[in-house]
Amino acid sequence: MQKRTFLKAVFATALFSAGFSGLAHADVLANVQKAGVLRVAVPQDFPPFGTVGPDLKPRGYDIDVANLIGRELGVKVELIPVSSTNRIPYLTTGKADLVISSLGKNPDREKVIDFSIAYAPFFNGVFGPADSTVKGAADTAGKTLGVTRGSVEDLEFTKIAPPTVNIKRYEDNNATISAYLSGQVQLIATGNVVAAAVNERTKIRRLDTKFLIKNSPCYVGVNKGEAALLAKVNEVIAKLKKSGDLNQVSQRWLQAPLPADL
Repeated sequence: MQKRTFLKAVFATALFSAGFSGLAHADVLANVQKAGVLRVAVPQDFPPFGTVGPDLKPRGYDIDVANLIGRELGVKVELIPVSSTNRIPYLTTGKADLVISSLGKNPDREKVIDFSIAYAPFFNGVFGPADSTVKGAADTAGKTLGVTRGSVEDLEFTKIAPPTVNIKRYEDNNATISAYLSGQVQLIATGNVVAAAVNERTKIRRLDTKFLIKNSPCYVGVNKGEAALLAKVNEVIAKLKKSGDLNQVSQRWLQAPLPADL
């Protein structure tokens, strides 16, 4: 009898403990505010979103955004350099509170983490001189366009290219850019990050966005179940868009204003 009573007590205690642990959930936002530190996973080898400057300190679009979010939360930001392969594991294992690392959204990732509203443009498109009247694929008819062979923009533009556009394919981005800067092609299809890097280095034949081919903006990654933190990050991003702070970041690192529809 005593044994049965003991087993019942153990069983009841186990159920209570399981129920309690199920109800308990770490509130990352509360922890961040209490500690006064926001840990953010950022890129270290993907300019202009994240790289190491001459002073050996992290710099880039994502670093600026991390610091702006920290400012709005009133906490210190601890930057954690990550690679594209370990950025999500750093979040899910609790090594970082947020991931701000040129992170795109897809169904597989949405099963693992949550995403904020978009904070940065990331797209493939057709670029050319500011005075070019090209506004869509149809307008490239009769023109010469350069593209890196086998790239996403090559595959996607080929699907919508008019029959009379002369597509010249090059073996790498450097060759494609050189062809444009030297006047061998009138337009190029590339990524906005590549275009920003070119515009940062030259004032000759600067690249102006003509139209988008494929859009894949960047989002802040947040762990599942952190509704308060996600809501706060979304609130901050919306505020940064309205205030113009985010547009300044875009102008600084992407050499272009923040798209109106972001």
